[in-house]
Amino acid sequence: MKLCLLAGAGELPKVFLRKAKEKGVEVFVAGVKGVTDVPADEYFPLGNLERLLKSLEKRSIDQIVMLGKFEPSLLFSHLLTLDRLALRILQKAKDRRPQTLVKTLMQELESVGYQFPDPRPFLEELLAPAGEISPFKPSPQAMEDGLWGFPLAKEIATLDIGQTLVVKEKTVLSVEAMEGTQKAIERVGKLAGKGCRVIKTARKSQDFRVDVPTVGPKTLEAIRKVGGDALFVEAGKVYILEKEKMKELSKKYCIALYGL
Repeated sequence: MKLCLLAGAGELPKVFLRKAKEKGVEVFVAGVKGVTDVPADEYFPLGNLERLLKSLEKRSIDQIVMLGKFEPSLLFSHLLTLDRLALRILQKAKDRRPQTLVKTLMQELESVGYQFPDPRPFLEELLAPAGEISPFKPSPQAMEDGLWGFPLAKEIATLDIGQTLVVKEKTVLSVEAMEGTQKAIERVGKLAGKGCRVIKTARKSQDFRVDVPTVGPKTLEAIRKVGGDALFVEAGKVYILEKEKMKELSKKYCIALYGL
């Protein structure tokens, strides 16, 4: 088996590559200049899809996995560099939300023979369990906020606005949009940070091939900076990076990590 990993930023591509190696799967890593963190076999300018497909055709690869962070704002700063295929996908998309663009890309490439397998067999160990994940438990007040905000976060994620909601005393403080998780949390520091709670969820019908919500040590660091005391993640739907380190930081910072 041979496949292409179209790698964005962050830890997910690293974990995928490690598990693929353990399973004996050969992976061609396609990197994007200025975005990809892992070493790539070949780098492509953002929006140059035709060159990527030519490279895959030369290698007889027809399976593509997309993992890692591609900031939505990159689209607006690279409109002039999009090739004909990328522009056609942009024109076909009914809007420019992340899920819409990725799904349109997948449909376009599937129509010419490419496949997009579910990467979960390589990443199942990262999925959040239900209940207490860290030694530090949520307070009754934090749990009440988490349960109150969870359905709101699900609706926002399903609308493809963002996957993160920050609440306090049953009040919404911040909603993630194009700026990303860390900045959505940072905004709270200027409002009412101390004692806030962060909720991370997936869409109601989450396609695990597309933009799966992920948390890691950087998420807890951001929560610590604004004085938050809990991070709630959707069990079985959110990836947790560096889980053991997350448990250590949770205890150190007195931030509960809990799967809803």
